[in-house]
Amino acid sequence: MPRPIQALIHLDALRHNLGRARAHAPDARVLAVVKADAYGHGIERVYPALRGADGFALLDLAEAERLRALGWRGPILLLEGAFEPRDLETVSRLGLWHVIHREAQIDWLAAHKTDVPQRVFLKLNSGMNRLGFAPQALRGAWARLDVLPQVEEISLISHFADADAGGAFDSGRPADPAGRAPRGIAAACARWLDATAGLPGERSLANSAATLRHARTRLRDAADLAGGPALEAGDAADTPLAADWIRAGVMLYGGAPDHPRRTAAQWDLRPAQTLRTRLIAVQDLQPGDTVGYGSRYRARQAMRIGIAACGYADGYPRHAPGDTECGTPVLVEGLRTRTVGRVSMDMLAVDLSPLHAAGRPAGVGAEVTLWGEGPQGSRLPIDEVAQACGTIGYELMCAVAPRVPVLTQDAAETAG
Repeated sequence: MPRPIQALIHLDALRHNLGRARAHAPDARVLAVVKADAYGHGIERVYPALRGADGFALLDLAEAERLRALGWRGPILLLEGAFEPRDLETVSRLGLWHVIHREAQIDWLAAHKTDVPQRVFLKLNSGMNRLGFAPQALRGAWARLDVLPQVEEISLISHFADADAGGAFDSGRPADPAGRAPRGIAAACARWLDATAGLPGERSLANSAATLRHARTRLRDAADLAGGPALEAGDAADTPLAADWIRAGVMLYGGAPDHPRRTAAQWDLRPAQTLRTRLIAVQDLQPGDTVGYGSRYRARQAMRIGIAACGYADGYPRHAPGDTECGTPVLVEGLRTRTVGRVSMDMLAVDLSPLHAAGRPAGVGAEVTLWGEGPQGSRLPIDEVAQACGTIGYELMCAVAPRVPVLTQDAAETAG
């Protein structure tokens, strides 16, 4: 008999969350971001639910091959572009779009022999300082690309460092009572407008955070709050921040990019991944008894704990707190409780006191929800677990170990 742990991928949640992305940016097209094997959910698993997107975005040529093998013939954008010159051969063969963020990539493209001109996304470094051309270098890069026969179309792209910060907009108006936008994203919008003014081509600016928080804000309104020179009205300046293409990533998988400022439930996002297991043992503790390696948790009173078949070898964070009064939240049979003691390789301990108090004592075989959808309509957001562990939901999604069996579920099919 296999261990009782398993991960569930909820296809109906993915479709719902894709719909929420469209609702926030109704005039933009959606690139579904499936990098890192669809944030740990599996490209092949999520594809049936996300093929309603207008395109996909990822990093890896092997992942692009997998999408084409699934039958996808629409746009696929390589978010970091080519890593070496020979990558462009695969780009041509698969008909991929690709980001240009440094001069060497233009050199490679100029030397690339192809009969099929390519669509490129020229990237501006608007303040993240990871990838992209400095504002003063963008036009020179654009001019180099514009004369290449290998280039069919030049689009423009950037990535905001502070889209998840405070001071969200709602329908183009600041929600902050003082009328302030986050200075970081305001300054980034000002750099963007200055660097790209007059350049043709479609634009992509908004990731999940910008889509949820700022999609309908006019770029000019955001840039004005940076404190620079006033911008005149115009087609580019009056464009909503959602622009032509949004890049929906973590929101598709049910994570709130600005948690805990706003939760996934407040954004009407549903968890696409559930990690669940069962209790394999129960222990009764007396005052002073300790739990787990290092005896980090000491019982203050008589209590019952359950041992769940999940540990750090399954992708659950070893550093999850278990030696404080709060611990890390879990659900047992849909009731909220906490971890106690250190997480070990294959097991963790949970406090069963809340179930006893509720008149619902739990024993061996009881269902434990580490995150996601629980029984009887219960839910434990992955962002809440991540916050308790001092990390982000993205990391937990991507960290579920290969040894954990994965099932897909589709409530829409079940209902039908």
